[in-house]
Amino acid sequence: MSIAEASAEDAMVALHTSLDERRRPEEVAHLVFRVLGGQLGLRDRMTLGRAARAASRWNGWSSMPTDFARPVGGARQIDAAVRLFELSPAGIDPDDSVSLLDFAARLGESLGAVDPARLNFLHDRLNREGRAAAGIELSKRQYNRRFRVTQRLSAKADRLAVEQTKRQLTMVARAGFATSIERGAFLADPWAGCFVAYVTAKRKMRREFTLSGRDNPYDDVADVLFERCVANPTTDWWMIAQAYPTPAVLARLTDAQRGELLGRWWATMRQVAALLRRVWTASAFDRATMVVRRGNDSSTWNLLCGAYNAARAAWIATLDASGSLGILDTFCPGKAMMLIAADLVAWHRSTGGDLHPDVGVWARLPLPWDVLDGAAACTRTDVEVACADGGVDPIKSGWVGSRALGAVGEFRPTPELVHGISIADPLWASMLRAGGAFSGKVNKSGVDWSRIPGEVVVSELPELGGHDGR
Repeated sequence: MSIAEASAEDAMVALHTSLDERRRPEEVAHLVFRVLGGQLGLRDRMTLGRAARAASRWNGWSSMPTDFARPVGGARQIDAAVRLFELSPAGIDPDDSVSLLDFAARLGESLGAVDPARLNFLHDRLNREGRAAAGIELSKRQYNRRFRVTQRLSAKADRLAVEQTKRQLTMVARAGFATSIERGAFLADPWAGCFVAYVTAKRKMRREFTLSGRDNPYDDVADVLFERCVANPTTDWWMIAQAYPTPAVLARLTDAQRGELLGRWWATMRQVAALLRRVWTASAFDRATMVVRRGNDSSTWNLLCGAYNAARAAWIATLDASGSLGILDTFCPGKAMMLIAADLVAWHRSTGGDLHPDVGVWARLPLPWDVLDGAAACTRTDVEVACADGGVDPIKSGWVGSRALGAVGEFRPTPELVHGISIADPLWASMLRAGGAFSGKVNKSGVDWSRIPGEVVVSELPELGGHDGR
């Protein structure tokens, strides 16, 4: 069923599903229009309708994926194991890493492994005498095949857990705790639900390669929906706070609700900080510039930074709404800086700009995971001094308070991006992406992408040498 044919009830269900996807904001606006369009005045209806109509560009087709990458479960490894061991797959969840590990442990025990977590092919297999002593009546070849399958199943469980954590943190960075909103609560308050779906869709948009910074995700369409929530005395502000934890929203919660959010954001900060420490220790970053070097895992690092900074900002905003910002006087962990593409830095400098001033503040402060673990001290005064040295307003920039909200943006259709470069239409974008344009990788297609005509590229071209788009 197309969006145009969907009932209001079906559209609300689709909006709830979109919380865990990456739908274009105009698609979400079209669904919102199906739900609420008839309840709006002429001016607001025109604002929402302008965004909804953009969903039909190019007959609704886009080259941009409509979801974040989802981890592939262990169904294939389970099938191989149950065939070889002649077992039933009942009770094993291929998408649950714990279930896979439990299954691998049971298989390891049947192979005589003293510690099922240890499945080194060279050191942990039993020899002929060991198999006989354990009562395992298998040939060496059959035993080795089973050992390898068990080993691969265990490794898959570990990889699945890591990839699921990455996707979870990606959603936290882009949409807060929106994916945890239950369908019943979402459907019960259409105005709040539509606002949450739209504003999270805006926050999930890919970064465009530009010197002007990102558009404010809170645009005129979001403002229309938010003002209706304000006017409604029964609005579910707790649901909105999961995805949009700003002072204006948090101030409408109860003390108990703000306390619960403080705990959840704190736990998320700690979880992500531990992962940041692991990547930092295993890498060689230039802390003074945070420019990407060869060998840096920029994708993982920037994903974690996004989740950490989102959790930190929400934690500070909740402290602010609770009247507890005094905690920062003695305990104020700093932000984490993302890695920056070298060509983006070169582009900024070629136009008279330089590194973002936050990078200098980050370099002057203790590492945030050391502060969170108690290994280093960082107070509000420390942060303010570092901000003064770097020419940064510590409050407006969100270092020691709730970040100042920008002016309400104006809706514009989602650009078709190829590694951050906006392209004229989705067909061109698909062709350029397939050819490796702007990827920063060695071009093996023989095409000189530096001669792409200006009618194809909407934004300015990056420096030759590639772009680490995000």
